[in-house]
Amino acid sequence: MASTVLRLGLLLVVLSACSLSAEGKKDAVLYCSACRAIVDELSYSIKQVDPKKTINIGSFRLNPDGSMKDQKVPLARSETHLTELLEEVCNKMNDYAHYVDPNTKEKSYKRFAPRDDDKSAFADFENFQFGDGPESSKSLVFACESVVEEYEDEIISLFAREADHVAEKLCSEVSGLCKATVPSRGEL
Repeated sequence: MASTVLRLGLLLVVLSACSLSAEGKKDAVLYCSACRAIVDELSYSIKQVDPKKTINIGSFRLNPDGSMKDQKVPLARSETHLTELLEEVCNKMNDYAHYVDPNTKEKSYKRFAPRDDDKSAFADFENFQFGDGPESSKSLVFACESVVEEYEDEIISLFAREADHVAEKLCSEVSGLCKATVPSRGEL
């Protein structure tokens, strides 16, 4: 009886250790890059909206005095527009690939596909790694979806009220997915 209890206890310890290791750690480079790519893509999309466009927010009920309480806010940073952008942002991760800096050998994910209004092409394609392995854009899409799901409210809140340093605030301070340094535009 005692040996059966001991074996059962040992089995539980082994199973719990296996389940902890099966969860694994998040790939720091992947998740940091996904967070920064989200910020970059949302920032770009917001800049594409005409600043004169507005949206009505507020209640559409009549007040006792017969008036309606609503207000106009800029469309680009409205919660409605930001929610729509978040629904599509992870599709843009296919424009990113695993990149190894030729000088520092530092790994990250960078945008390789130029945008419509970006006339400069990236000349260092040999430093990008394309493929179906764990460092593919599919992994970045999954990481993006995870970040958006976990931090959706924070992302919307930061973009609704902030215009500067969103990447540092979201990716370093709020989520802790990145170290405190923020790369220059184009380096994610």
